[in-house]
Amino acid sequence: MSSKFFGSVLAQVAAGLLLAAQPAPGAAAGTTPLLLDRTIPLGDVRGRIDHLAFDAARHRLLVAELGNGSIGVIDVGDGRLVHRIAGLRAPQGIAYLADNDTVFVASAGDGTVRRYSGSDYAPLGAVRLGEDADNLRIDPGAKQVVIGYGQGAIAVLGSDGTKLAEVPLAGHPEAFQLDAQGRQIYVNVPDAHEIAVLDRDNGRQIARWSLPSAGGNFPMALDEAGARLLVVYRSPALLAAFAVQDGSVLARVPTCGDADDISLDPKRRRVYVSCGQGVVDVLQEDGRSYRALARIPTRPGARTSLFLPALDRLLVAAPDTGTAGAAVLVFRPVD
Repeated sequence: MSSKFFGSVLAQVAAGLLLAAQPAPGAAAGTTPLLLDRTIPLGDVRGRIDHLAFDAARHRLLVAELGNGSIGVIDVGDGRLVHRIAGLRAPQGIAYLADNDTVFVASAGDGTVRRYSGSDYAPLGAVRLGEDADNLRIDPGAKQVVIGYGQGAIAVLGSDGTKLAEVPLAGHPEAFQLDAQGRQIYVNVPDAHEIAVLDRDNGRQIARWSLPSAGGNFPMALDEAGARLLVVYRSPALLAAFAVQDGSVLARVPTCGDADDISLDPKRRRVYVSCGQGVVDVLQEDGRSYRALARIPTRPGARTSLFLPALDRLLVAAPDTGTAGAAVLVFRPVD
């Protein structure tokens, strides 16, 4: 782990890189569970930024620069842009498979999943799935890549990009999660107002969970230690916790608006929700439910994020606002 990543707090203060946290509604005044360590510029990047992935061996963050038609590669140790893959059509999903050192990129514009070498980002090939290729997830046990796309499907790709299987859905899939055994997939299907539970062994949907009073279920996180699935809705803005055994609702907690990512901090039993309204909500597990700790300012449109337990950092992708260039905001949790 590079010492540059953990520069001194005094130097960061002198450089003006610390950002004060604001208490969330109902939180105690003065609560500061996240501090801004640094801002890493992305360079000349315009438009919306989508999902993030991480190459742990090289300490490189992969940024899907959707509006820019590119993938940014950031060295988080040195805090700089080291490479950019250009010429893509609305890249949304991105994943890194360490077993064969391959970067996978899903593009909504042409419905492709492209592969690149993790060492030099040379193109390795592509498979065309269909319209609106979106979220990607790695199944490390099977050494496979899972992707959501089209009017409603989850596909499984081999490490060489070969399509191995597909499960139909009732609408376009947004965020989804795989269980540790790789047997079930939980999928947000907002157009169908449901969470689809898929059985990979049988290749079919086995359950439908819903929260009738809420819509726009986009972000999702799976807390296997707590046996719960966390889903964030946009209308109204709230987090719902579902029991993985039967889909019963354990808790409902208000969150920030226009959420697009949710991350678990297993060490602190916290949840980070990044929202396009320009904040990250920090929630603390509290029995079956969660309580608000703080609402951390980011930037308008900074909807996507990724928590890296190995580095103990939350990375938030912030688009160009006209007054501040596109960047990755690196936050340090405070105990």
